[in-house]
Amino acid sequence: MKQYIKRYSKNLDYPLLLTYIALSIFGLVMIYSASMAWAVNVYGWEADHFYKQQLVNLSLAFPVFIVSALFPYKHFSNKGMMKLILGVIFLGLVLVHLIGYAGGGAKSWINLGFASVQPSEVAKVGIILYLSGVFANKNRKGMINNFNESIAPPVIVLTLVLFFVFLEPDLGSMIIIGAVGLCVMLASGIRFKLYLKLSSIVLAGAALFILPMIFFAQDKVFTEKRLGRLDAFFNPFEDELGFGMQIVNGYLAIGSGGLSGLGLGQSVQKLGYLPEPHTDFIMSVIAEELGVFGVAFVLVGLAFIVLRGLSIAMTTKDPLARMLAAGVASMIGIQTFVNLGGLTGIIPLTGVTLPFISYGGTSVILLSLAMGVLMNVSMFHKVEKLKK
Repeated sequence: MKQYIKRYSKNLDYPLLLTYIALSIFGLVMIYSASMAWAVNVYGWEADHFYKQQLVNLSLAFPVFIVSALFPYKHFSNKGMMKLILGVIFLGLVLVHLIGYAGGGAKSWINLGFASVQPSEVAKVGIILYLSGVFANKNRKGMINNFNESIAPPVIVLTLVLFFVFLEPDLGSMIIIGAVGLCVMLASGIRFKLYLKLSSIVLAGAALFILPMIFFAQDKVFTEKRLGRLDAFFNPFEDELGFGMQIVNGYLAIGSGGLSGLGLGQSVQKLGYLPEPHTDFIMSVIAEELGVFGVAFVLVGLAFIVLRGLSIAMTTKDPLARMLAAGVASMIGIQTFVNLGGLTGIIPLTGVTLPFISYGGTSVILLSLAMGVLMNVSMFHKVEKLKK
């Protein structure tokens, strides 16, 4: 074990590591700035409540990152490990319907007493690890293009995960999990025609489960809040004191920031005009306080992680490493797009957090685990190149 740690620690991907740390610390600072007024005026807590909570979250996330960075990624293709991952995913997705509580319009949280867990966040990372392990084993056996034995079972698993997440209903997470699953499949090495067939099956399977739910449980799926968000997407200024308030005030925050911003801590919109400014709309506060430079810092950092992961995926010879790197990179990229797309009005709001920046314990811990896996794959990739 010591030799393994010594060998791979020499090949740390320092740019990736420093970017991860920089984004996490920057997010912590912005959570403190964005949440002060909201914590005091809305909840009656101390101004630094959310900052302290996120500090605790990061104190758990960093060790998770280190452990997953040192954990040999090849173990994710072990059958026992894949069964464990699946067990954790489905246990959480089932329990959330039995003992979970609602947050943000979806019953997506489980209270453990000392903390709350969001099973859909676990499913995002878990589905990457599971699908990568399954397809890597099939690739090694030369069965990657065998539809019935190699492809149908994991596709069914992915469809079931999407179904359980939809039942919460957490549509934002469902979109991300489905898109990430298809990205992992695309990187698995299967024939492109077969991939198109797979994509059609996933979409058709999801529709087969979802359409009856929409028909028989319209009140649960099309809640007043979701319909309001949809109306706000088309024209937020028609209801700028209601469902359009978050988008409109987000626009005001972005527009008033300009090039250099109003200054750290000087946001006006966070003083009660922008609901929950430390969560999915934190980029609006960044734009208002730090301007284009603050926004660029976040976007460049996230883009670097995504491109680094895709670069590793395209150059490594190991199918498992390729799928893990592509999966983590696509998850961060897609989640960033969904968050910023809702904030800027490109797509309807979904309540998805901005990776490493928004407040959230489950999110930052699971993202840190994913980053650790990507770091481990990157270290192996470096060793692989040095051997050549």
